[in-house]
Amino acid sequence: MTAIDTTAQPRERNRTLAEVRRGVTACIPVLLGIIPYALVLGAQAAQKNLRLVEVPLMTGLNFAGGSEFAAIQLWTSPPHIALIVAITFLVNSRHLLMGAALAPFLRHLPKRKVLPALFVMTDESWALGLADIKDRATRGLHPAFSMPYYLGTALVFYAAWVSFTTLGAALGPILGDVESYGFDMAFPAVFLVLMRGMWKGVNAARPWLVSLAVAAATYLLVPGAWYVAAGAVSGLIAAYILTGEK
Repeated sequence: MTAIDTTAQPRERNRTLAEVRRGVTACIPVLLGIIPYALVLGAQAAQKNLRLVEVPLMTGLNFAGGSEFAAIQLWTSPPHIALIVAITFLVNSRHLLMGAALAPFLRHLPKRKVLPALFVMTDESWALGLADIKDRATRGLHPAFSMPYYLGTALVFYAAWVSFTTLGAALGPILGDVESYGFDMAFPAVFLVLMRGMWKGVNAARPWLVSLAVAAATYLLVPGAWYVAAGAVSGLIAAYILTGEK
């Protein structure tokens, strides 16, 4: 008779929990930068007369900070729904490229796992996930993509974002203009840290520079949030052209 390994499942469960803990640990430094601008968004939502219950509904169902800031800036009474939807799509268009970058590592998984994972994808969890893929591949680990690690980062970001935007909405009337405290500087600071983690040298950063230049020019010359789509598309085209040169 073939012996049954009764320890296999506990070992697998322990490995999964260890990966989740590793993801939670990795996201803590970035999380400290997310909290301040979550408070800013919540306070701005309160200043636009959104009710306290409406803030976690917005941040929990949409879960995309950049588009939420844009929506709040455009919020009127009554709101221009079509305009807000269009701007939200433009700002979130970068997720098309982010999802495409993860697609090769998710292809073997069932949709019941992939779709929730993509729903909680943010710039931060995506960047940490890709950095971990590179590290695991370098060390010869298979598969390179660790779903428990990714979920450890993404779910913590999700819980923190919804919680602290709600807290910001509750404290907004008390704190007044939270931007005067400098909290809004946390947003670019987080992205600079993420970019530093993905830095591979000047040559590899040329698509970034193209994207930055095009996005900046579009921001100055074209009204609305078109600079997001322009930056994303130009960076993709630059990466394709520069890769073809090699």
